Amino acid sequence: MRRLEDRVAIVTGAGRGIGKAVAELMAEEGAKVVVNDLGSNLDGSGLSKQPADEVVEQIKEKGGEAVSNADSVSEY
Repeated sequence: MRRLEDRVAIVTGAGRGIGKAVAELMAEEGAKVVVNDLGSNLDGSGLSKQPADEVVEQIKEKGGEAVSNADSVSEY
């Protein structure tokens, strides 16, 4: 249905799990998606842009538009 055509969606925690699924669904609905994820390990250690980059690549392969972002959103 492309209900989000001409919209931008910023999805935090979008490198894995529920956040990834939300980002993919928003892209399928026509949104341009900012895939935000710190890429930390499950125990909170480490940082990597790779999870966000992988989701962006998957969205683009399906014809969607997306960019990755690995910045923290913990502060305004």
